[in-house]
Amino acid sequence: MYFCPNKGKRKRYMKILLKKATIIDPKGAFHLQEVDVFISGGTITKIGAALEEAADVTVKKDNLHLSMGWFDSSVCFGEPGYEERETLENGLRTAALSGFTDIALEPETQPTIDSQSAVIQLKNYRSDHPTEMHPIAAFTKGQAGKLMTELYDLQNNGAVAFGDFLKPIENPELLKTALLYAQRFNALIISSPQDNRIGGNGVAHEGNSSTQLGLAGIPSLNETLQINRDLHILAYAGGKLHIPFVSTAEGVELIRAAKKKGLKVSCSVALANLCYTDDALFGFETRFKLSPPLRTEKDREALKEGLLDGTIDMISSHHQPLNKELKHVEFEHATSGTVGLEAAFGVLNTFFPTQKVIQFLTKGRTTFGLSSTKIEEGQVANLSLFTPNGAGKFTKEDLLSSTQNCAFLGHSTQGKVYGSISGNKIALK
Repeated sequence: MYFCPNKGKRKRYMKILLKKATIIDPKGAFHLQEVDVFISGGTITKIGAALEEAADVTVKKDNLHLSMGWFDSSVCFGEPGYEERETLENGLRTAALSGFTDIALEPETQPTIDSQSAVIQLKNYRSDHPTEMHPIAAFTKGQAGKLMTELYDLQNNGAVAFGDFLKPIENPELLKTALLYAQRFNALIISSPQDNRIGGNGVAHEGNSSTQLGLAGIPSLNETLQINRDLHILAYAGGKLHIPFVSTAEGVELIRAAKKKGLKVSCSVALANLCYTDDALFGFETRFKLSPPLRTEKDREALKEGLLDGTIDMISSHHQPLNKELKHVEFEHATSGTVGLEAAFGVLNTFFPTQKVIQFLTKGRTTFGLSSTKIEEGQVANLSLFTPNGAGKFTKEDLLSSTQNCAFLGHSTQGKVYGSISGNKIALK
């Protein structure tokens, strides 16, 4: 059951008491301690044992755990323009109940987020949910790959990064110019790792599975060619480059080498690429048609290793709601994408220790210029609420998104999310 005490009220609930909560905050003074936490006016005012403060909301949950609020570096909703996929209202509700206090919103809208007014409109959106949206502005006008958007003005109005959704920066001169210019105001440039001149018409990873299934392939070279080029330009121009959704062992190695050279490059991995290989395609289920495509077991293991050694900076759910008409067609014609916010924690907790999961879900805050707070007295409340205990399966009943295109149905889970708190806003299941 969803509980949002702020819903429809001008006056926010000002006092929240969390009972018997184990804190996961390696940089804080209460790491791994079970304590009560009292929040007043959006600020953590008291931490201790058996607190008796009067509260508007008291939270008592089995094996309650707290961490710094989680961040997802790539989320699509749809609104404006594609409200049939997802609205901002339900999208933020989904994120909040999935434990995410902050999301970077992709410019997969109509019109796209390529103007100051579009960024301002999103930043001014008022919600009762704890999750805050941080717009990623399009890198080029209309995401057409031709004319660069007004990066400086867009950032001043709230854009946290610049990239055309799931599109590479094909023009090398444009990337060089952007990296040089963006250094003046410390902006983050995003270039998707795909050279569509090779495998651009493919629908699955080029390998044994695609051959057996008769599907047009996307070779690993599609990714590595682009990464290699972009890293060479970064080495020449300087600046900050983010490479989203690395999916190949070779791509991980290229980024690892670049970081050792001191280049300011960050990267993410999509949740699905950690969970599945291209063997999942043998049922021709379109929920497994994704971008980047599911790759091999060798690639999957390299992605996990890249996370553990710090080469890969963050995990994204790569949340992309799609209506039935885009998925309930033949595999070749289906649109790539899956929802993932609601599955992220439980699925990840089956692969990694909980403390590592929290690290992977919060580390991206620094890359995208978001603040990181400790769970200590005097700090603004920015919290994810969860338990690491309890094995299960992800089912349709766990879906919170308006659409049902979910690659993770039937996947094992460990633990569950209770909700989130940001300032004086709270969302609880």
